[in-house]
Amino acid sequence: MKRALAAFVGGGVFGAGLLISQMTNPSKVIGFLDFFGHWDPSLALVMASALLVTFIGYRFVLGKPEPLLDTEFHLPEAKDVDGRLIGGAAMFGIGWGLSGLCPGPALASATFAGTDITYFLLGMIGSIILFRFLNRT
Repeated sequence: MKRALAAFVGGGVFGAGLLISQMTNPSKVIGFLDFFGHWDPSLALVMASALLVTFIGYRFVLGKPEPLLDTEFHLPEAKDVDGRLIGGAAMFGIGWGLSGLCPGPALASATFAGTDITYFLLGMIGSIILFRFLNRT
C-alpha cells in the first residue's frame, strides 16, 4: 500500500510539474526546440531544475543502503551505446520535435487537449506494440 501511495503522489507531483511548466503545451515545446526561429528559452529553466533535482536526489538516495519502499535499488545495467539506443533516441527526438510532445506530457494532457493528443497516443501505443512484436524473444 505504501508503494502504491508513493507512486500515486509521485505521479501527481510529476503531472502537476508538467502542467505548471507548460510541457503539455506543444506550441510551447516547439518554441523551445526552434533554435533558429523564434526560440523560447523558458523551458531551459525547467530542464535545468530537473537536472539539478536529479543530480542531488541520486547522490542522496544512492548513499542509502537500500530504498525506503523496496529491498534493493533497480538501476539500469546496460552501459553500451549501440545502434538501438542511438536509433531510439533519434526517433524520440524527431517525434518530440514534430509533435511538441513526449509520452509523459501527452498522457498528462490527454484529458483536455482534444483529438491531436488522441492521435499521438494511438501512434505511440501502436509503436510500442510493434516494437514488442518485432523484438520478442
